[in-house]
Amino acid sequence: MALVSIEHLNKSFGRFTALTDLSLEVAEGELLTIFGPNGAGKTTLLKILSTLVSSTSGRVVVDGFDVRKKPVEVRRRIGVISHDTYLYRDLTAVENLVFYARMYGVSDFEERVHEVIREVGLRYRENDRVATFSRGMKQRLSIARAILHDPKILLLDEPYTGLDRHASNILDGIIQEFDSKHATRIIVSHDLEHGLKVSNRLLIMKNGGFVHDVKRSEIESVEEYQDIYEELVGGRS
Repeated sequence: MALVSIEHLNKSFGRFTALTDLSLEVAEGELLTIFGPNGAGKTTLLKILSTLVSSTSGRVVVDGFDVRKKPVEVRRRIGVISHDTYLYRDLTAVENLVFYARMYGVSDFEERVHEVIREVGLRYRENDRVATFSRGMKQRLSIARAILHDPKILLLDEPYTGLDRHASNILDGIIQEFDSKHATRIIVSHDLEHGLKVSNRLLIMKNGGFVHDVKRSEIESVEEYQDIYEELVGGRS
């Protein structure tokens, strides 16, 4: 069953074409990593999936809801981790998560807020203002925000940026935990080795289009996939 369905998706910014006639289905429980050079359209695609940007044409359906017609329903079903943490600097960690929990309609949100704060290792700073946090700590709290409402779909745009090794391990664990929930995860990454390690499907984008789509089980080694990437894209990720 496809939890994410993309049909003939196009996106232009003025004269610049970011995405060209993309069609894709991502199954329930699938962990897809998208690779590609800067400017390939990876982030634009995730922004459309997360309702932050509207497409020029085409159709995107997330868990049965059209992102154009039912954006609120889509947002209730997705969690987003990106370069923008979507946190409020003048609120504490707890206050930020309480705000989002209420927005998402999380039941027993006080217990859930403290649970996810512990999960990302920020219990000792939960009552401090986000403005006092390091980049890595903000990213940890952003992870907590993204999983707070137990989303069916997790969208991650270079999620390891700014994380130390311990925080990266925490994120790896959270991503893997979603296996048991049959949640769909779509990751944008430049790290071929890590993508092959965690994913069950791999996709390469170039110039706003998909140029390679393969199951992880069909790739024997990082070196093999690196060769495919270099041949298609003309350089390292």
